[in-house]
Amino acid sequence: MPFRLRQLWQPLRESLWFVPLLMVLVALGLAYGLVQFDQATSATGTRRLPLLFGIDAGGAGGMLNAIAGSMLTVAALTFSLLLAAIAQVSNQYSPRALRNFMRDLVNQFVMGYFVSVFTYCLVVQGTIRAARAVHFVPTTAVLMGLLLALGGVGALIFFIHHVAESLQTGTLVHRITAETEREIDRLFPLHFGQELHPDARAAAEAWAAAPAGWFPVLATEAGYLQYIDKPGLLAWTVRHRTVLRLEVHIGDFVGTGQPLFSVRAGMERAATPQADWPADLLAHVSIGRHRNPEQDMAFGLQQLVDIALKALSPAVNDTTTAIMAIDYLGELTGRLARREFPGALRSDGQHLRVLVRVYTFEEYVRLAFDLVRENARGNPAVLRRMLRALALAARQVRDPTRLPPLREQVALLMACAQASLRTDYERQEVQVLYAELSAAWEG
Repeated sequence: MPFRLRQLWQPLRESLWFVPLLMVLVALGLAYGLVQFDQATSATGTRRLPLLFGIDAGGAGGMLNAIAGSMLTVAALTFSLLLAAIAQVSNQYSPRALRNFMRDLVNQFVMGYFVSVFTYCLVVQGTIRAARAVHFVPTTAVLMGLLLALGGVGALIFFIHHVAESLQTGTLVHRITAETEREIDRLFPLHFGQELHPDARAAAEAWAAAPAGWFPVLATEAGYLQYIDKPGLLAWTVRHRTVLRLEVHIGDFVGTGQPLFSVRAGMERAATPQADWPADLLAHVSIGRHRNPEQDMAFGLQQLVDIALKALSPAVNDTTTAIMAIDYLGELTGRLARREFPGALRSDGQHLRVLVRVYTFEEYVRLAFDLVRENARGNPAVLRRMLRALALAARQVRDPTRLPPLREQVALLMACAQASLRTDYERQEVQVLYAELSAAWEG
């Protein structure tokens, strides 16, 4: 999807009004089309199938009025259920998880369904004429209103089931994990130009490390860096024969006036900064009010960490939810352990063009486990499950250089267990599990 179109689409995709608005417009079109159809065929339909199409003007108007009123009532009930679910997710899990409900197509569709049926019935009801001079009953449109009302019964039952299913911890955590796994598969390897040739890497690193010659490009608004138009930025550097250095990670907060990029003339020539550089470059990034999982794989880990921390808080004290989040953190860490991380120096095939900022495997591991470990002090069940999650990740390591961050976490975990667990029995349980799983991170 083009970058500009993505910028417009993403807020609409995560809104609660866009899909219902589209459905209302479709309902208007359906009502108009069926009424036009009935103007030409309703008399024939009445003769052929009088039981289906033989309703009079009074009965048709009364039925549509009843359907419209009931649909509006059910729509209000649907909004109430959704708001209650959103409040529960925010209080019990994490406010960062709310976007999963906002962008849920089922929630958007069901709300749009009831409102659109209400709109449809009002429009069709307005076309009924009972006068002797002009007598018109759009029988097909009325029959469609009845079918839509019957469909609303099924939609309401399905919506209640869907909300109840969505509020389950396993469903919420699995959705966050699946979304993060898709981003891992999409972002590794990094599709941002090509890897710089190894023979030129040392010279390029020394050249890029020089502090002189870099011109900062400052952010003009505050917010979180959500997207980077990678093809657009790479094409910009090729067109201007420059090297671009990203100063922040995707998902970082950017303040007004903070350096977002630094630009320098390419190694193949000398150049002076152009007046339109900032405007050109800022057109290739998106800064928003909150983080977004697309291109920001760390946000998926952060959501699971937030759920675990909320569950471990004294106000909630839900060890089982924390354990479930830790299980999926181990799964995501293992998936990362199998991936080849991209280099920071990217080229257009010939020359150095972009210096990207990428998290290392060690940084991802610390993000996943540091805060959870600190908040799990004195909880033997959570500490043991963290050992299992680290063992799960360690078993999927293919590069031995990925093991030291996992060993570091295990050592910190064992020290935390020895210092915080109150009884010898609890400490012994953790020690036995450590001995049982030690082969995973000692390989």
